[in-house]
Amino acid sequence: MKIVYYIPSLFIAGGLERVITAKANYLADILGYEVTIVTSEQQSKKVHYSLSPRVRLHDLGVVIDAPKFNSLLVKIATYPWKYLLFKKRFSAFLLRVKPDITISTLRRESNFITAIQDGSIKIGVLHITRGARSPISGKIRRFSKRVNLFLERRFTEKLNRFSRIVLLTREEQEMWPELCNTVVIPNFQEMVCDPPARVENKKAIAVGRYVHQKGFDLLVEAWDMVVRKHPDWSLYIYGEGDRAGIEQRIRELGLGNSLFTKGKTHAIIEKYQESSIFVLSSRYEGFGMVLTEAMTCGVPPVSFACPTGPRDIITEGVDGLLVENGNIEMLADKISYLIENEELRKQMGENARVNVRRFSKEAIMLKWEDLFTSLVENEKMTLIKNVEA
Repeated sequence: MKIVYYIPSLFIAGGLERVITAKANYLADILGYEVTIVTSEQQSKKVHYSLSPRVRLHDLGVVIDAPKFNSLLVKIATYPWKYLLFKKRFSAFLLRVKPDITISTLRRESNFITAIQDGSIKIGVLHITRGARSPISGKIRRFSKRVNLFLERRFTEKLNRFSRIVLLTREEQEMWPELCNTVVIPNFQEMVCDPPARVENKKAIAVGRYVHQKGFDLLVEAWDMVVRKHPDWSLYIYGEGDRAGIEQRIRELGLGNSLFTKGKTHAIIEKYQESSIFVLSSRYEGFGMVLTEAMTCGVPPVSFACPTGPRDIITEGVDGLLVENGNIEMLADKISYLIENEELRKQMGENARVNVRRFSKEAIMLKWEDLFTSLVENEKMTLIKNVEA
């Protein structure tokens, strides 16, 4: 079976890049599929995550997003011909290769990919939650709700043209009642963590980029409440990005002895193993891979029930605790509750380690294999019926 993925580039150390690389490697190495990842802005840059030699990489060489040094005027002026070149090269590639399945990450290729007559079945994968996605941004969105609604309808119409739209959670599926072609396949967890955390250290951990989405500003406020009751506990945040604003607030609250901001680490498994509580304070997620990572290491999570992911991953009171989204006081209370109940914390950690196995690579990739097989078989049956008719 020939599979083609599209993603703008693979040189970024992002979650989407990691997931697609891992899936492609499995499809090629384990299932023996002929897999090609098509990019448009990779150029000669090094792939960040290790890519199997059996996976082909084809770059279209149309750089639209990458040159941040260009002025907005230059970007606007050059976009039309760059987009047309991108469309031409992408279409020509599919028509030449003729894959069985083409998988879109629902970027600008979603405008035309379903109309390409290359014979492949088109699948779209939505990696962010609907509530976080905006067809237009910032001031323009606030200026014209009608324009936003129009573009939202257009995007929904494009999604309906795909054979399947893969969503990461059941909660997300409920957010798209207009779509009749959705299927839920979560991201898989491939981290190996042995031995698991003993959850006896007086340490909590949070992991993610220092961006508004991750809600570390909310976490700082919650930790200020926690440390008043439990001054012997500490919280470590690991991630990349600009943490100056968070660090300023930590200084203002006098939390410098208990709350520590760190950069990205290559020893994240060790950090999980040293921790006793994992906290997810995100305002929204597409899935929440860090939750499954922590649970794999036997670290019980306390998480905002944000859209989407935590409700699908955590079984409340069994392998973790869910908190009303954005409720800082409740977040602090639930963290303190686990701090004060060590035996419960240990039991939840054990349960988390067992329950998270449903997100193993083998279990999730079996779902992908079943989806591919069923779609191809249905396509064959349709062709046979058309010939007989």
